[in-house]
Amino acid sequence: MVDDEEWDGDLAALRPRVVDRGTDRVDEIMAIHSLNPQALAAHDALYGSAMRGTASLRRVERELIALVVSVVNDCHY
Repeated sequence: MVDDEEWDGDLAALRPRVVDRGTDRVDEIMAIHSLNPQALAAHDALYGSAMRGTASLRRVERELIALVVSVVNDCHY
């Protein structure tokens, strides 16, 4: 992974999209893609589509689904 302080070029341009505004750091699940900025952009786009893609579910409902899936998969993220 590339340290947050060393993000430049394409990574620097992506950082505002993936940074946790509460902690001003990039979560590890996103930071792992720092070695491949195209993968980082694709992951962010997929997440954005999943969380904001349709009007059939409210964001809180999507977040709850994500939580349940994480629990079922024993994911600690």
